[in-house]
Amino acid sequence: MLNKSALQGSVLLVLSSMSGIVLAATASAFVPVSASVTQNCTINTTSALAFAAYDPVGVNATAALNATGQISVACSKGAVGLTIGMDNGTHFTGTQRQMLGATAVSSLLYNIFQPPNNTPGTVCTFPGTTAWSTVGTGLLTLTSAPTKVTRVYNVCGTIPGGQDVAADTYSDTVSATINF
Repeated sequence: MLNKSALQGSVLLVLSSMSGIVLAATASAFVPVSASVTQNCTINTTSALAFAAYDPVGVNATAALNATGQISVACSKGAVGLTIGMDNGTHFTGTQRQMLGATAVSSLLYNIFQPPNNTPGTVCTFPGTTAWSTVGTGLLTLTSAPTKVTRVYNVCGTIPGGQDVAADTYSDTVSATINF
């Protein structure tokens, strides 16, 4: 008869020899993963088009007053067909942008021009040649976005000289739009 220890040793020997046996099977599958990146842009005012004091009896009796503002755009990398437009402002009349006085019933005429080219940061030249608008050549056509990094463009403003206006604070609001 087998003694108890010999039986336990035999069972352990059998179990240890079976450790290489795999009792479960496996299967695998591929999981498709996808995403899309849409062409997207943002536009912001970097600095307002803030003119210095207009002097209708001194220097601005004959000379224009010029100023530069800035807008910034950021688009998804590779975005194409980009243009920036500027509307005529809140107080546009006829064919002229104008700022209205805060207290007087006067208006101060002004113009907004594109920078001389579409390279970010191009310095304004005065007088400007291409008036900024929302259609046709009034749109600033941008190159495709090389990266998502923000690009800054100058807004060139001119208040023509020789205006007979009352002492006041004048303002207007122009909407800038990025088309993509």
